[in-house]
Amino acid sequence: MNTRIGYAAGAFDLFHVGHLNLLAQARQHCDYLIAGVVSDELLETTKGRAPVVPLSERLEIVRNIRYVDEAVAEVHPSRLDTWREHPFNVFFKGDDWRGTEKGILLEQQLSSVGVEVAYFPYTMHTSSTVLRRALGLILDSDAGSGAASRA
Repeated sequence: MNTRIGYAAGAFDLFHVGHLNLLAQARQHCDYLIAGVVSDELLETTKGRAPVVPLSERLEIVRNIRYVDEAVAEVHPSRLDTWREHPFNVFFKGDDWRGTEKGILLEQQLSSVGVEVAYFPYTMHTSSTVLRRALGLILDSDAGSGAASRA
């Protein structure tokens, strides 16, 4: 029997239940799970913003999730370069990518080296973007009320 090595990538910034759901579901579909934690520099390049939580702390959090066998810093913009460095045969992604231009390109690139892309339901009610917006509103509200100066 071939070992099914899975790879689940993400910023895992402001770690929340959606991240946990992805890792838990991924672990159910592979024998060994590698979590790729996107580096600060790569996040700034691809998303145009720095993470709230630095890479070393995000790696430590993800490394200690029971579903994860190995956590690595994802430093390559190309999934194929990541695959060359950390070989896997199934790549896990939220289904918000399914059918999108980026998702189709990802499937084509990874299938060229025999890697399957498996999608899991995206947790709509919780995301790092939603949390970041909420924190921004709270911080703006606190600044307006003078609470920040009293802290």
